[in-house]
Order: sequence, then C-alpha cells, then structure tokens
Amino acid sequence: MSSLPNLLTLSRILAVPGLVALMWGPNPWEWLAAFGLYTLAAITDYFDGYLARSWGTVSKIGQFLDPIADKIMVAAVILMLVDAQILHGWSVIAGLIILLREMFVSGLREYLAGVQVSVPVSQLAKWKTTAQLVALGALILVGAVPILPWLPAEIIGLVTLWIAAILTLITGYDYLRVGLKHM
Repeated sequence: MSSLPNLLTLSRILAVPGLVALMWGPNPWEWLAAFGLYTLAAITDYFDGYLARSWGTVSKIGQFLDPIADKIMVAAVILMLVDAQILHGWSVIAGLIILLREMFVSGLREYLAGVQVSVPVSQLAKWKTTAQLVALGALILVGAVPILPWLPAEIIGLVTLWIAAILTLITGYDYLRVGLKHM
C-alpha cells in the first residue's frame, strides 16, 4: 500500500471531498481551485499506472483501487456539475450514460473475476477516459468563467462529454461481448 503508485491512487480518492467542497462554492475562484485540484488528481490517474508498470510494482490493491478512484472522482464531478446546473438538459443524458456504464462494467468485472477471467483495458477505453477527464475538467472551468470570459469551456466540455459518452457506449458494448462469452 505504501508504494508511490498506490499512494497516488489513494490521493485521488482523498481529493474527492475537497473537490466536492470547492465545487459547492458559489465563488468563481473556488471553481478555479477545483479545476486545479481536479487536474492534479487526473494527472495521478496516468502516473499511478505508468509508475507501477515501469517500476514493476503492480499490486492487487492498486489494480483494485485504481478503477474505484476513477469512478468515485468521475461520479462526484458529474453530480456536482448537475447540482450547479452546468450540466443540464440533454447533456445530463451524456453524464448518465457515463455513470451507468461505469456501474455496469464494475459489476461485469466483478462477475468475471469470480470466474477467473480478466478483461484488459482496451486502447479505446483509455481514449474514453481521456475524453471524460478533458470534458469534466472543461465543465468545471465553466464555474470559473467570470474569471476566464475568453475561454469557451462550456463548448469544449459539452462536445468532449458527448464524445466520451459515445466512446462509453462502444467500450461498454465491447466489455459486454467479452462477458457474454463467459456467462
């Protein structure tokens, strides 16, 4: 648990309450700080896995915690964006697609682990994660728009959110096809 990759993963989980608290605030500076914290947390998502593989310290606890950390952060941010009405109307559907896929894939992975089948993360799923991280980061910046009026954060965020939702559906279907072979 005390390896740097595991500590990075754990830091992502521990950052979520601070992220939520900052996104609850009405002050644009709080949203800008939330964006900074979110960006740091998102960067750890890349480095925890990279360091674990390159240092040969991949662990069961890291493999367990990493997807949980991702899902906790993504779910918390989507919920706070809906609460702040930054994510509204049809855009909520894109957020819902992402949340439902994450729950579905988690359940499927749990089932497949029980029958000793491992499903590796595809390159497309990594692109989906990248699109999600960019979209949610841009949408967090929408709360800071009074400070950054020149930044088209909402357009960037919504377009990449829908791209992420489409990739989410495709990768969810890919996982389902693999899962059905073992059921």
